[in-house]
Order: sequence, then structure tokens, then C-alpha cells
Amino acid sequence: MSSPLIECVPNFSEGRDPAIVEAIVAAMAVDGVSLLDFSRDPDHNRSVVTIVGPPGAVVESAVRGAGCAAELINLTAQRGVHPRIGAADVIPFVPVRDISLEQCVLFARQAGAAIWNRHSIPVYFYEAAAARPDRALLEQVRQGQFEGLSKAVKNEVARRPDVGGPELHPTAGAAAVGARRFLIAWNLYLNTADVATARSIAREIRASGGGLFGVKAMGVLAHGEAQISMNITDFRQTPLSQVYAAVKEKAARHGVAPVRGELIGLVPEAAAERASEWLRLFHEFDPEEKILERKLQHPLAWPTPSQPGSRLK
Repeated sequence: MSSPLIECVPNFSEGRDPAIVEAIVAAMAVDGVSLLDFSRDPDHNRSVVTIVGPPGAVVESAVRGAGCAAELINLTAQRGVHPRIGAADVIPFVPVRDISLEQCVLFARQAGAAIWNRHSIPVYFYEAAAARPDRALLEQVRQGQFEGLSKAVKNEVARRPDVGGPELHPTAGAAAVGARRFLIAWNLYLNTADVATARSIAREIRASGGGLFGVKAMGVLAHGEAQISMNITDFRQTPLSQVYAAVKEKAARHGVAPVRGELIGLVPEAAAERASEWLRLFHEFDPEEKILERKLQHPLAWPTPSQPGSRLK
């Protein structure tokens, strides 16, 4: 009989200093937990880590990562194109095998309590773990970002954290801890540097603007190119091929086109449409490295802060 597995994909608000990112990832090494992926983006100034393992061990790993991030990241000096409220900004728990989303909610709540009790970082619960309906959406929790939220909690009871506080940590902010199903983080680059075009397309395709179900999108300038940065929250109802077709069609109206794709983290096997045009936009797509089920068979070695030859680029 197989044992339960959950995934956790913490997002940290540091993408420019590889030493800091590696120190945070190294702090997350816990027996039984597999490191599947970690990457950093200097423009977003953000890093994404993917771990999988038994629920209790994964919770411990995430809590350790949040504590290390609080020690090494100072949000009062941090800037990037990606919105954030915390050094350990988002910590979602995802069911992988023999475990329900409802059970992941319990583990998210456990992690949130430990993050406050051990590291004095207040916590907001979101998605399936939300303690209040107005916090189900992450963008609602992150309204105003670190700077705006730091002020709001002092004056508005409704904006205060679910655990800890009432004020945010002075340099590490707060953590949004949640439970959700698989989310695909996907960036599409356009053949233009006009960020206004990317923002216009993002407004049209995202669910909140009347676009595609389960699609969150924003237009940013990254690496000197206009980028549509997306989260696909339900790839079964809205396949990536459908999202790509919508972006391509709307981009054509602006006289531009998507020319390059980038996946942040991993995708489930069921989402990787092998014959699709969107998949061909990747310069390299190695199924052994980017598909979750395959990566489980050969996880990464945990780094150490002093380890030479970082895998980060």
C-alpha cells in the first residue's frame, strides 16, 4: 500500500541573490522530503521551490524555509515586479497521492500555527484553507502588498492576519498559507517590449476580467521583454492549449505574437499536451525534468549554502 504524498510549492521574495535562495532551500532539507525543483527570477525577484513527501515532513520543511527566509530577506528593501506580502510569500499544500484536499487544509493550518509560534510571522489562510470567504483568493489577501498591508492592519480589523499579529513582521511581513489543487505557473513572452500590450492582453484573458475560467494573469516587463505571467488554477477545465490560443488571438490584434514560453516549477503529466503549439515555444522541454510524476523518480540533491556550482541561473 502506497503512503500519502503532498506537494508544497513555497514562493520566496528573493530572486537575485543565489546564495540567499540556496540557503533557504538548504534549510528545508528534512528526512523523507524530496526536492523536485527550485528556480529564481531576478525581474520578479522571486524564487519558487517544489517539494514532495509525507505530510508531516513536508509541513516541517515548509516551516523551516519560512523561518530562514525571515532571517535573510528584508522586505523594506526588496523590490520586484511580482506582488508580495512576505519573505515567505506563499506556501500552498497540494494533494498528490492518497490524500484529499480537505486533509491538506488541516496541514496548512498546522503549518500556519507553527510559522507564527516558531518565527513570529503572522499568517493568512487562503484558497481551500481560507478561514474567511473574503480571503479565498490570494489577490484579495495580497491587496496593497507588504507596504499597504503593513499600514492597513494597524487601522482595519478586517485586514489583520488569521494567526498572529495583529501587526506584520517588520521585515518579513506575513505568509499566505493555503491548500489547493495543482496550479501551473506559466510565462509567455511577446515579440515586443511594450508592457502596456502585455497588460492589455492579461486583462482580457484572466477570469476576473471576464476571460478564461481559472486563469490569473498580469503583464510585466521581464528581461527587457513584455511578458504575460499566468497562473492556471484548473488545467482540466481550461487546458493550456486553450489559454495559449486566446493569448495568440488577442496578441494578433495588437500586431504582436507569443514567441517564447517558460514554466515555473513542474506540471502534471495530464497537463503536458505533447502535440500542442504552446509546448513547442519552449527552447527545451525535458519531460524528465518538468513533469511532476517523472521528477518524483529522480529528485534533486539538497544544496548546502557553501556548495559550489549552483544549479540556479
